[in-house]
Amino acid sequence: MREYELEVLEQYDVEVMSTRKIRGAFFCETKEGTMVLKEAAVSDRRALLLYTLLHRLESEGYPDVDTPVRNKEGELVSTFRGQTRYMLKKWYAGRECDVRREGEVLDAVRNLARLHQKMCWQKPAESAEPYPPAGRHLKEEFLCHNRELKKVRNFIRNKVNKGEFEYLFLKYFDNMYELASCVTKRLENSEYEGLYRKSLEQGLLVHGDYNYHNILMLPGNERNDGGLIAMTNFEHFRIDVQVLDLYYFLRKVMEKHKWKESLGRAMLDAYAEVRPFAPGELEVIALKTAYPEKFWKTANTYYHSNKAWIPEKSVEKLRTSVLQTEEKIRFLQKILAFFL
Repeated sequence: MREYELEVLEQYDVEVMSTRKIRGAFFCETKEGTMVLKEAAVSDRRALLLYTLLHRLESEGYPDVDTPVRNKEGELVSTFRGQTRYMLKKWYAGRECDVRREGEVLDAVRNLARLHQKMCWQKPAESAEPYPPAGRHLKEEFLCHNRELKKVRNFIRNKVNKGEFEYLFLKYFDNMYELASCVTKRLENSEYEGLYRKSLEQGLLVHGDYNYHNILMLPGNERNDGGLIAMTNFEHFRIDVQVLDLYYFLRKVMEKHKWKESLGRAMLDAYAEVRPFAPGELEVIALKTAYPEKFWKTANTYYHSNKAWIPEKSVEKLRTSVLQTEEKIRFLQKILAFFL
């Protein structure tokens, strides 16, 4: 460990026995348990919200979360010579959830459902008290993406020297934009608005980045008994429709399994075993899944990049986004009877 990281650790009332570097952070073995020191990517206000949430989860039966540790001054963020900001958090000796093991995936889904039952934030009695931000309304998000897709289309149409990426984009644009428009229209007639308003009124929270990298299977979980899971990296938590966490995890897993229908159905069933779906929630998952987000993302990255040279990887991403969109639509039709 570099000298300045050791100097940061001296700001904490912990006895460090050993450290080892990982990507972007340091594991610290201390007499108080395993911890991780990493640069703080959140404001002081956000750090306080994060600490408050994770401390509550610990007190309500979720001890295995990466709660920040206060330094000797009682602060959640420490600085090195008034510049670089660091946060020390609890950590766990486990490994990432293996998406190749169906049992672990289903354990992670049930864990998410239990987490959602605990994740709410009561409105403060005084407006000065910190309160988590709300997630972006899906209609606003979809409409913004639709406008950006048209902007990219117009730019490419007017471009004189087109390459493989540009020709492929124009080839697929009409079908992808029609799908995006249909999903947006269907959203307006769904129960999403009521679910979003309910989330705001009741302070329902999402993890915000629930993927296999942030799910640690602790020693002993090889029995697949549904226990011994740690959750990390809650920095993106917010008030939002909770099944958006499930959508995100489902999409990440399904992309690794080529949208295997039996696994997708098992994931939805596993969640419902713990937290039954409210009316309209499955449709929200379907609509978010159906939207051609990867196509938009690839186009948006192209638009904001140096267009003098388009890497082959971008061309491949564009093809993959179209292929995966077709797979997603078939998946939704078969397991949710979802048709646009």
